[in-house]
Amino acid sequence: MTKNTGHVDDMSDDEKRHDQLTTAPKASEEDAAPRIHSTEKSDGVTRIDVADTAVVRPGNPDKQGA
Repeated sequence: MTKNTGHVDDMSDDEKRHDQLTTAPKASEEDAAPRIHSTEKSDGVTRIDVADTAVVRPGNPDKQGA
């Protein structure tokens, strides 16, 4: 839980995400690692890229990497 009062409402979004992804019985810190990187351009367009370190990637794994 959070370092402050232990109440979920006092947690930041990042703390909530980390807490949710690491509380399962077999969870590890790697489960909470960022899976995407986002950048916003000056024209308001947001680019979302899958992190190189993401263990699970979207799409069909048999058709990737060509």
